[in-house]
Amino acid sequence: MTASDWNKITKQLTRKTAKFKKFLKHNKPKERKNGIASKKCENCGRMGAHVGQYKINLCRQCFRDLAIDLGFRKYS
Repeated sequence: MTASDWNKITKQLTRKTAKFKKFLKHNKPKERKNGIASKKCENCGRMGAHVGQYKINLCRQCFRDLAIDLGFRKYS
């Protein structure tokens, strides 16, 4: 189940409390402590290709766009 499906289904079930509780019990996505899905890009929200060095918390695509503004220089 994707995140967009999860949000859509929870919106539909908010008025039906008993069904909503049962749905949460069996289908709630678990909190990630490690792995790709544990960190999101602060700029765009992507989960993969994360640059966490220097506590930047950006995906590699956003880092490439914002690197000069952050004070990094490209060598070569």
